[in-house]
Amino acid sequence: MKQVVQNYKSGELALLDVPVPGCKPDGVLVRSAYSLISTGTELMKVSEAGMSMLGKARSRPDQVAKVVQSVATNGVPATYRKVMGKLDSYTPLGYSLCGVVEQVGAGIDDVKVGDLVACAGNEHALHAELNWVPKNLYAPVPDGLAPRHAAFGTVGSIALQGVRQGESRLGEVALVIGLGLIGQLVVQLLAASGVRVIGADPDPVRCELAERLGAAACGDPASAAVETAVAELTGGHGVDQVYLAAGGGSNQPVELAARLSRDRGRVVDIGKCRLDLPWNAYYEKELDVRFSRSYGPGRYDPEYELQGRDYPIGYVRWTERRNLACFLDLLARGRVDVEPLISRIADFDDAVETYRSLKDGELKAVAVLFRYPDQAPQAPAPAVAVPAVAVSTESMKPSPARAARTPVRLAFVGAGNYATSMLLPHLAQRDGVELSTVVTTTALSGANAQRKFGFAGATTDLDAVLGDTSVDAVFVVTRHSSHAELTRKALLAGKAVFVEKPLALTEDELAGVLAAVEESGNDRLQVGFNRRFAPLLQEARKRFGALTGPASLRYLVNAGRLDHGSWYLRQGTEGSRFAGEGGHFIDTASWLLDADPVSVYATGSPGNEDLQVVLRYPGGSTATISYVTTGAPGFPKETLDLVADGKVLRLDDFVRASVHGPKKWVSSRLPKARDKGQNAELAAFVKAVRTGGPMPVPLQSLVATTAATLAVQAGLAGGAPVTLERAR
Repeated sequence: MKQVVQNYKSGELALLDVPVPGCKPDGVLVRSAYSLISTGTELMKVSEAGMSMLGKARSRPDQVAKVVQSVATNGVPATYRKVMGKLDSYTPLGYSLCGVVEQVGAGIDDVKVGDLVACAGNEHALHAELNWVPKNLYAPVPDGLAPRHAAFGTVGSIALQGVRQGESRLGEVALVIGLGLIGQLVVQLLAASGVRVIGADPDPVRCELAERLGAAACGDPASAAVETAVAELTGGHGVDQVYLAAGGGSNQPVELAARLSRDRGRVVDIGKCRLDLPWNAYYEKELDVRFSRSYGPGRYDPEYELQGRDYPIGYVRWTERRNLACFLDLLARGRVDVEPLISRIADFDDAVETYRSLKDGELKAVAVLFRYPDQAPQAPAPAVAVPAVAVSTESMKPSPARAARTPVRLAFVGAGNYATSMLLPHLAQRDGVELSTVVTTTALSGANAQRKFGFAGATTDLDAVLGDTSVDAVFVVTRHSSHAELTRKALLAGKAVFVEKPLALTEDELAGVLAAVEESGNDRLQVGFNRRFAPLLQEARKRFGALTGPASLRYLVNAGRLDHGSWYLRQGTEGSRFAGEGGHFIDTASWLLDADPVSVYATGSPGNEDLQVVLRYPGGSTATISYVTTGAPGFPKETLDLVADGKVLRLDDFVRASVHGPKKWVSSRLPKARDKGQNAELAAFVKAVRTGGPMPVPLQSLVATTAATLAVQAGLAGGAPVTLERAR
């Protein structure tokens, strides 16, 4: 299928062929009929992409701060790869459309195939021929409403939420500053509510349009016309509400809002304009400044948007979805008219040229729609056609050694930040490796990975890849909650499996993986515990020598705070933060102590954000892992000390290491980058797949580390040490 994309690094716009998205549970697959270009939000993004790197940095200081922090934590090379990987990727455009339901996922009973729906979301209502849309981001289109009008649903919801934030009342007077697409809709919604509206915009054509659509008066904010209209309609008291629907870098809108508001009036920011509030003016009138967050309650809440968990109507009357349905109802009953706002309807095949015309100013428009070719509903075909095979027990035996010149064919399930910055760059240029297929849930991420790393194909169909007998190994690099199930499926399909940590989030998940190993006879499994492969730590361990007596190990992990909204914080679905990351540190400790832990004791701060984990090993050795989130962000993330046999090994964040004993050894110089072992780990895994030799880490050790990680949560709940059974 085709999708409009943009490369944020180069500014290139393209109509790209990408895999068809799969129809997941709790959502529907929608074939687009019309999608709306947001001439404000989207053109701002297009404009930013055309800036120099310095210009991009100036426009997004929040992202620059994140880059600076990443450099302090991960070093320049790793940060550079991550940042450039994001910049040099195609990103989607669009967030408002109307289309026909083509497939219905499990758990959906409010629509059926063939129904017309309006869809929302900058990840789900894209300028693309097909989109998968979760339950709370679509609404059925009322009978008789034209699809091109229903395509305004998302933008209409943004305007509607802004009006709700203003709490307008019958008979009040409102000022709308900025009469672009959002401003025109705000004017109509206020007028339909019995509010008298004054509009302000330097474009006389937009002012005339707003007056035709219900505004009492409009004018250039730099002229006296707007102030005169406000004085006449309010008796000189000032407007009850001001709606900021303007963009750009001028501070004029907020200054005008203060001047024309009544005492204790409300100022609602809907757009993205400069907000240097003149303190005296806002203080003296005690103005109430409010922000309108996109489509309404539920926005940016993954449990609402992705998992379909609605808010009770008695507590949250107007959610994203209810706002969308309300706006569609207003359109259907003729209370809002969007037809006069449509400046052009362009064929989807002309998308790139349409954006260029808008950006260059050749096309002056309030609203532009893309019209998609009419197609009868049909089941999407996977982008990579592979034969379906029945996997027998015999086919699931470990693979024999491969011919020397035969490349090892790898498939990736997932192509997020870690896969594209820390794994695929090492594999893409490795001799004897062929990147076969990348499987993703979103079409564009697969297309990006295919373009950047040279995958032969991209698809959203996992079963097709697991049934492809030419694929030797599968990399599972998805979110934590899916690791165990995907690993289990790949093992049963007879593939060697590399799964990023964690292997499992519960004891039942771990048992399921082991049951798949037993059922299939396939134990070709590696978990991404890369630190034991780090060259600096390998050298330090060699210099330290074999342990002869009990050892004491201290591991400080200065994990730091996560950004609000990070999926790592979704403990209900993705497990605790330590469950996701702690296996790294337990595995490193066990490797250095050359044993698997026999018991775990854990204690934590309130909320268990900061943890102390004590591991006991055979022979009396212990390891203490301090996992803290409250440390200084500039302090190294990982420091480790191993004490035994009259010697001390120290590791400082994979930058410097030393061994103190009869002879002192210190790593000679600072490395060019922190090498945490990913490259060496991947080399060992590929070699094992190629030769049929043992996996880099024994299965027993992988299971023991996972069990110990899971025991931390049990120990926190029980307040007592947890004894570990020996792994099978």
